[in-house]
Amino acid sequence: MTNFGKVAVLMGGDSNERAVSLLSGNAVFHALKRLGIETETFDPSERDIEEIKTYDRVFIALHGRGGEDGSMQAFLKSKNVAYTGSNSASSAIGMDKLKTKLLWRSLNISTPDFLQVTEKTSYADIVNSIGLPFFIKPSNEGSSIGIDKIKNEQQYKETFLKTSKIDANVIVEKFVDGEEYTVAIVNNKTLPVIKIKPSNEFYDYEAKYLKDDTQYICPSGIEKDKEDLIAQEALEAFKAIGCSSWGRVDFMMDQQGHHYFIEVNTSPGMTSHSLVPMAAKEIGINFDQLVLEILKTADVK
Repeated sequence: MTNFGKVAVLMGGDSNERAVSLLSGNAVFHALKRLGIETETFDPSERDIEEIKTYDRVFIALHGRGGEDGSMQAFLKSKNVAYTGSNSASSAIGMDKLKTKLLWRSLNISTPDFLQVTEKTSYADIVNSIGLPFFIKPSNEGSSIGIDKIKNEQQYKETFLKTSKIDANVIVEKFVDGEEYTVAIVNNKTLPVIKIKPSNEFYDYEAKYLKDDTQYICPSGIEKDKEDLIAQEALEAFKAIGCSSWGRVDFMMDQQGHHYFIEVNTSPGMTSHSLVPMAAKEIGINFDQLVLEILKTADVK
């Protein structure tokens, strides 16, 4: 096995996704221990981040702001420390749904219609532009935090107030009436597509992390040639932002079979409910092997 030196698993942090990050980080840490790799957990909200210089490689298991938005990646590069995941610029774009969708739209990559909204945006203008129902989302959050499905003006006004407190940049997105899927990517290779069937109205934070009745279907049921094509497009959408190492691209498919890319996740979850380990397992890659494959991609970028 490659000598990876001393590996820090960056986890926790102080974002809204701290709890999930701790679960991911602990799972990765125990996998590295089982593999016989010298490793320690490192929570930047509890330790001086300068200490990261004493490690040879970093496995980033931080989610959300401070870990997934490019700031940590830029810091690690400045210290010449190898790390997993995408570089600072692509992490920053991937974290920002508005920037991601603008870039995709400029490259003719299929994504649902959207608008950036402020307190001055009229509800009527939104409905005229993208119809009802629609989704409202903070542009810079993950794990479906702050997302809601809007069906009327009163609900929109109440939700906008809450969402705008999470992030100053708020977007609304056209509702795609169909199924949700995700494509995991590890070292420039796509893993089998997973179909997600929440019991909730949509795949929200609760369905992701708290409920046990969300169904994950892999193989996805999409006809093979079509799945291969979508997976290839997902990889192109991933690379269009400049992403590398590993990540996930989520998409919706409407009733007519048209697919639309929703967002990129540059530091996906690695918990018991997480999708990348599930997709890897489908092709015979166990959790420890997956962690090792991701660690191999760590470099200074």
